[in-house]
Amino acid sequence: MEFGIFTVGDVTPDPTDGRTPTERERIKAMVAIALKAEEVGLDVFATGEHHNPPFVPSSPTTMLGWIAARTERLVLSTATTLITTNDPVKLAEDYAMLQHLADGRVDLMLGRGNTPPVYPWFGQDIRQGIPLAVENYALLHRLWREDAVDWEGRFRTPLEGFTATPRPLDGVPPFVWHGSIRSPEIAEQAAYYGDGFFHNHIFWPAEHTRRMVELYRKRYAHYGHGTPEQAIVGLGGQVFMRRNFQDAVREFRPYFDNAPVYGHGPSLEEFTRETPLTVGSPQQVIERTLTFRDTAGDYQRQLFLMDHAGLPLKTVLEQIDMLGEEVVPVLRKEFAALRPAGVPATAPRHPATTRPGD
Repeated sequence: MEFGIFTVGDVTPDPTDGRTPTERERIKAMVAIALKAEEVGLDVFATGEHHNPPFVPSSPTTMLGWIAARTERLVLSTATTLITTNDPVKLAEDYAMLQHLADGRVDLMLGRGNTPPVYPWFGQDIRQGIPLAVENYALLHRLWREDAVDWEGRFRTPLEGFTATPRPLDGVPPFVWHGSIRSPEIAEQAAYYGDGFFHNHIFWPAEHTRRMVELYRKRYAHYGHGTPEQAIVGLGGQVFMRRNFQDAVREFRPYFDNAPVYGHGPSLEEFTRETPLTVGSPQQVIERTLTFRDTAGDYQRQLFLMDHAGLPLKTVLEQIDMLGEEVVPVLRKEFAALRPAGVPATAPRHPATTRPGD
C-alpha cells in the first residue's frame, strides 16, 4: 500500500503568533515537506492546484519538476489537476514532460476544484463543470494514446491530426486518479476508463465515502476492468500527533478553529467524531486509519494532509517524522496482512520506476 502526504498550499497566519509566511516561504516549505517525505520513507507527495489567495500552488508541474530533481524514489502527484479549466492539450504535454524528467515517477489526480470564480478566470462556465470534466478527459486520454488526434467537441477548438509532444515516456501515460467528494458522475468516469478513484474524505462522514467508493467499484467491474475488489481506490485524511492525546488536542485546536477550509464551523470534537480527522497519539492515528478499510475496502493509496491552517514548518516536519517512523511501518504491515490475494497493493506504476538500478 502507498502512503504519502498532500498539500493544498494555503498561506495562512499562524493563529498562535499572528505571523503569516510570505509566498516564497510557503513555496519553499512545500518543497522541504516533499524532501522530508522521501527521507522518512513515504511513497507519494502530492500538491494541489489553485489560482486564488490564500493558496500558492498555481503551477504544479513547475514545483514537481523541481522536487523530481532532488529526489530519487518519491512518486510525484497532484492532489488536484483542474481538468475543467486547463486545456487538455497543455495537460497532455506538461505531464508527459514531467514524466520524462522524473523517470516515470508521476501520476495525477483530476478534479474540478473548490473555487467557483476560477471558471470565468479561465473562460469557462461553472454550470458546465461536469460536462467539461467528462469531455476534457476524453480528449486528454486520447492525446496520450494516439499519435495523431482528430477532435471536435463543445468546449475547445477542433484538432486535426494533432500530435502532443513529448509523447508519454516509453509510450506509457501517467496513471490517472479521478478525485471527487460529492459527484457520482466522476466515480462513473473513473470506472469507465479503469482509472483510480480518489475520495478525499476529510470533510465527509464515513457513510458518504462508503457509497461513493461502492459505486465506483461496482461500475469498474461493470466495464470489465476486474472485480470490484480490484478497483484502485485512494483516500485522503488529516492527522495531528503528539505523544499523548491531550497535548495533541491542546496544540492543534487554535489551528483547527481558524483553518480557512473548515474553521469557524463544527468544533474540533465534532469534526473528529464525524470525519477521518485524527488528533492524538501515533497509536490513535494507526487505529483510526485501519478503520478506513471498513469504509472503503482494501484500498491502494492513503494520503495525509499535514501542513494546513498555518502550522509552522518545524511542527510539520516533526509530524512527518512521526508518520514515517512510527505510523506508516505499522500500517503497511497491518494492511498487508488483511489484503486478500488478487487485490492490488498499490496503484499501477510506470515500468521505468522498477527498472534494475533505478
